[in-house]
Formats: sequence, C-alpha cells, structure tokens
Amino acid sequence: MRRARTTLLMTACLAAIASGPALAQSATDSDKGTFGDDEIVVTAQKREQTLIDVPQSISVVSGDLLERSQANNFQDFLNHVPGLQLNQATPGAGRLVLRGLNTGGVASTVGVYVDETPFGSSTALANGAVLAGDFDTFDIARVEVLRGPQGTLYGASTLGGLIKYVTNAPKLGATEGAVRGAAEATKGGAMSYHGNAMINLPLGETLAFRASGFYHKNGGWIDSIGTSGTSFASPVTSDVASNINDSKVYGGRASLLFKPNEMFDVRLTAYLQNIRANADSSVESDPATLRTLYGRPTQSQFSPEFTNVNYRVYSGTITADLGFATLTSATSYATQKQTFRDDATFNLSGIVQALLGAPANDFVLNQKVNTRKWTQELRLAGAVGNSLDWLIGGYYNDEKGLLLQDYAAYTPGTTTPIVFPFVLGHVDLQSKYKEYAGFANLTLHLGTMFDIDFGGRYSHNKQVASQAASGVLAGNVPVNSNLRSSDNVFTYSVAPKFKISDRATLYARVAKGYRPGGPNVIAPNAPAGTPSSFDPDTAVSYEAGFKGETADRSLGLDLAVFHIDWDKIQLLTVVNGFGVNINGAGAKSQGAEFTLTMRPTKGFVVSFNGAYTDAKLKADAPALVGGRKGDQLPFTPKYAISLNSDYDWDLGGTTKAFIGGSLRYLSKQSGSFDAAFRAANGRQRQLPSYATVDLRAGLDFGKFGIEAYVRNLTDAEGKTSTGALTANGLPLNPGGAIITGVIRPRTFGLSLSAQY
Repeated sequence: MRRARTTLLMTACLAAIASGPALAQSATDSDKGTFGDDEIVVTAQKREQTLIDVPQSISVVSGDLLERSQANNFQDFLNHVPGLQLNQATPGAGRLVLRGLNTGGVASTVGVYVDETPFGSSTALANGAVLAGDFDTFDIARVEVLRGPQGTLYGASTLGGLIKYVTNAPKLGATEGAVRGAAEATKGGAMSYHGNAMINLPLGETLAFRASGFYHKNGGWIDSIGTSGTSFASPVTSDVASNINDSKVYGGRASLLFKPNEMFDVRLTAYLQNIRANADSSVESDPATLRTLYGRPTQSQFSPEFTNVNYRVYSGTITADLGFATLTSATSYATQKQTFRDDATFNLSGIVQALLGAPANDFVLNQKVNTRKWTQELRLAGAVGNSLDWLIGGYYNDEKGLLLQDYAAYTPGTTTPIVFPFVLGHVDLQSKYKEYAGFANLTLHLGTMFDIDFGGRYSHNKQVASQAASGVLAGNVPVNSNLRSSDNVFTYSVAPKFKISDRATLYARVAKGYRPGGPNVIAPNAPAGTPSSFDPDTAVSYEAGFKGETADRSLGLDLAVFHIDWDKIQLLTVVNGFGVNINGAGAKSQGAEFTLTMRPTKGFVVSFNGAYTDAKLKADAPALVGGRKGDQLPFTPKYAISLNSDYDWDLGGTTKAFIGGSLRYLSKQSGSFDAAFRAANGRQRQLPSYATVDLRAGLDFGKFGIEAYVRNLTDAEGKTSTGALTANGLPLNPGGAIITGVIRPRTFGLSLSAQY
C-alpha cells in the first residue's frame, strides 16, 4: 500500500547548416562509424524513410551507442533522448513520460512497440501506465523515440509519444556471434553481474536464424530497518536486512527469417523476459523537504516484498512486393504478468487489531496483474510516380486483463499465513477490450522542395468488465458483471515540410492522439453521482521544427518547439468511497527540444541535447486529486540537459582506444498530486534538482574489447518519485516518513566482450 503502483483504479548554427549543401541526423551515435556514411533510416511512419524525410521530432539511439554505454534498460539511455522521463522505483514497474503528459493515472500516455508489436495494456483497468515494457537492449538495431501524439499510425495511448525497439533481423549467408560480460560494484551495496550472448546462423540460402540471451543480477544498496515487534513510533537503527532491493533480469529472443527472393519474406520472432525484484529502490524521506532520513538509504520493511514480471511476445511479419504496392501483415500475441507482495504491516496492523481484536501481525497485499493481447495489422504502401506516397491499413486488437488483490496476515517474522474465520480482503477485476481501426497516410510532393503529409485514423473500441470485492478491508462489494463502455475516435495529423537543401528541412505538424475511456469498477448499489464510466482524453499537438546537417557531418542540429492542448484529462480520485477514473478540465504542455551534434575531428563526437517543458493544469482538478490550476504536471522537470562526448583513436593495427562521458542535469520537478500538502503549503511537493556524471574508457582489439566505466561519478542522490503519506487516513510509514524513489549510487564497472 505504500507504493503508487498498488493503486488500481540555437540561430548561428541554423544559418550555417541551412546555407550549406548539406542530412539531418538527430541520432545520438557515438561516431561517424555508428551508422557509417549512410543516411539514418527509420520506420516511424511504418515505412522505411530517411530521418530528414519524417516531419516530426524523433530521436534515434543506435545499437552501437547502447552497447558502448552499457545500456540495458530505459534508465540507461535517458540521457540520449531529450524530453523523456522515467518514473520508476522497481524494475518492470515504471511510468514513461514524454513532453510532460502525465497526471499519475493508471492508463499509459506513451506507447511501447517491439518492431511491429504493440506491448502493454491499452486500457485503464490493468495498470498499463506503471507497467511500461522495459525490454533489454542487447542486440537491437536502434531505439526510435517519437515525441508528440502518434494516434494516426499507432493508435490508442500514445498521447505523449512512442518508444519503438527495432531488433536486429537474422542475416542470410552470415555466421556471427558475440558475447559480453560485466561486473559492477555499487557504493554501499552488493556486486552486480551481467552477461549477454548472440548467434546468427544461415540455414541455407533462403533461411537464417538469430538468437540472443541476457542475464543481469543487480545488487541492492538499500537496507531494511524495520522488524516485526519493533515500535512503530520509530524504526530501529541496526540493520535487519541489507541490500534488500536486489533484482534479476533474464531472458532472450529468437528469430527466424525466410526470404526466398527480394519480393517476399517472412519473419517469426519470440521474445521472453523475466524480471525478479525484491524491495523497491526507494527510501524513507522527510515529507516536507524530501531529505533522506536516518543518514543512509533505508526502508522500514516488516514483511519481505517482491515483484515478478514476465514478458512474452510472439510475432509474425510477412512482407510481399505486389508491384503496385508493398503488403505488410503483422500478427502478434503478447502477455504481461506481474505478481507482487507489498508490505502493509505498519498501515494495517493497528486498525485490524482495533476493529477485529486480532493480534499484531505482519500484513501484506498480494497482487496479480495479467494482460493478454492479440493484434493483427494489414497495410498496403505504394507510390504514384514521384508525386504521391500512400499507405492504408487496418488494425484489430483483442485484450484481456485480470487484476487480483488479496490482503493476508503472516506470523510475525515469517511468511506463514494466518487463517482468519473471515476474509480479510479480496478484489477481483476482469476486463476485455476490443478495438477496430482503419488508417491512411498520404505524402503529397509539390515539386522537389515542398511536401505535405496527411494522416487519419478512425477507431472504435468496446470494453466489458466485471468486478467483485469481499472481506472486511474491501467493503464486501457485490459482484457487478455489467460494466461496459465504448468509444469512437478520429485522430489525424497534417505536416507540411520544406526542404531548404538536401540536408536541411523545416517542418510543421498538427497531430491528435487519444486514450480510451472505460467503465469504472463500482458496485451496483453505489450512491447516485458515482460515475459509472469515463471518457477518452485527447491531446492536440502543434509542432514546428528544423533538421539539418553539414555535408561533412561535422555539425548537425535537430530543433523542435511545441504546444499541446490536453482535454478531458483522465484522473484517479475517490467518489462516494469508490476509487474511480474521472475526466478533468484540461492541461497544456509547451516547450522546446534540441539535439546539437558536433564532430570537430575524426573520432571525436560531442552531442548536446536538452528540453524545456512547461506542463501544467489549465483548471482545478477535483479536490481529492489535489491539483490546482497552474500546478505543474508530475515528474517533468522544466529543464533537462545532457552532454555526451566520445573520442576514438587508432593505436595501430586493428586496435583502437576510446574514452567518453555523459552529464545529465534535471531541474526540480513536481511530485505526485497531494491534496493535503497542497492545502498546507500552497504548492505541490518539489523533487530537488540533480546532476549525474558517467565516464567510460576502453580498448577495442577488433574481435575483443575491454571497457571500464563509472555511473553517477559524483554519487548524486537523485529523487525520482514520491509515494503517498497516508492511506485511508492512516500513515503508511513509521515516523511520518514518505517513500521516494532514488537513483543507483556511484557504480564502477568492467566489461569484456568478444565477437566473430
């Protein structure tokens, strides 16, 4: 119950670039060799295009850069993507935020794709917002980050944007392999170990197989100072358990490519990933200042916690050149299963003892969230001479969601259940979601310098849900199996583009995105005025930008300014004693993002990126939500700046040396909406600003490599999230503390790799 996750419910440069006969590269590659001399090709508009030809703001993080940065997950590549934030304290349980579109609800505003496969729940009934697919980044071609609404081509729950993992396809006629291992030491914590392997095998002239695997054992650094029998007034000062927030992530991907000729290919892929985490990476902090309490990173944990998350993604993609057009069929089946146990001892022990006469025990919330998603997309893409590019398609999505919550009591100091003559608390929510959509995209070429891109999508979805609750802590809510809702939504995009030269482009874009509405999980006998459903919320974005690069690639600039109107924003609140989703009046987000890349000499690359985001409510939210007009939206700093630099040089033969580093600065940001704190202080909680420094250096011997690195060199204590102070009017933590997420302390690592 302590965790939020448990709750359901630059002008000179521009002139220089534009004047030269120079391609815009917003990709943050570490060297010219990362993408070679070729133009960067992306699939943001569901067909291969050079980056300069896509009239919207996109960042591309290459697979080579991910490897050089020892990146394994979202957190490891944030400094390469302006405007992207992650609110996460537990592996596999994170919230993505792009351009500030976040109010702390339970439905996603940023979509996640693996190749052609959408991943995660589209609804507000399966905690999709805090279960963003955090896939391992080993052996992928690139990560594409699309900022702003993507409702036309990618559909629901992409209000803020989209993250797309583009994996390496099997290679015909090539035998390749790679292995990598690393060990890390974290200040005040346990050792971490990482291992990766990949193999590519030709199976004849038309068939190839590629497989990769990964294993990460992440040592913890937070200690528990709570114990059963300890006075709840203040936690003990001696350790009960050390490094309780350790985790393991392991899995792999296998892919088979059949390509008999250049006109036809079939690719089948299976992706499996398991995440096993114990306690959150969060600490007890002062609720007013957010200063960490007790002089070190600690939690008062009375009963051990854990989180298990399993990803399963199976997909098949067929591409056929029909002459007049290219046909693409993308079929996928994906599941996401989360099981966790949350320590509720401090919050519940007293009330259960008072109400039921039960002795003091350890209390936990056990929860399961399962999502099963089957999708099918068919599309045709072609061209009419040199004047028109076109794409039409259809999409079908069939989802099932399950959420189970059970309160349990354990014998103090154990995980042995105590059986009561009554149900302590149980909630069961089952949901179904179906969506049908048709979409089209046209690019009209008006001469060689001016294009206009048009897109439209019509979507119809319907949802059915049933819920029941029983037990003294759940109100014995009767079964309701007739919770229904449906939406019809049209989204669009219009984007004119002017080519200043072959390597410089000005563009503008107006685009709309949406999140589905849905039924609220309330009882049939709920009091009048309790909302039985909530509407979709929509975002309309107005964006203008520039992409340009000099002919020799020594200087590149990607710049965008935007304004987003977010209407009928979905908010989580309590009405008549029921936790429900409602629609607020609205919010707005406006700002600017840039990436400036400089290559002053061979092997030396400097990338400077940043974002200014002013995202705030346009009107008061309901009183229990706690947001007031003008309040900043949660977990988005106004300023976020990153500086990345790498230098490679030859040592003779095939041996190269390299050094590099990154600096990331985040200004202060608002925490979760809190009505009580807002009333007492006239503002929301503010997470303090912080900066991190990462360094790396190594030797590349061609077939072998060694790299030493350090993350968070200055040992900054970056606070990333805030939890609730109370629940049901009762404090959640001893000493009136609040739980805040924190980044990993200073970590030194050594990596060895080999390839053939």
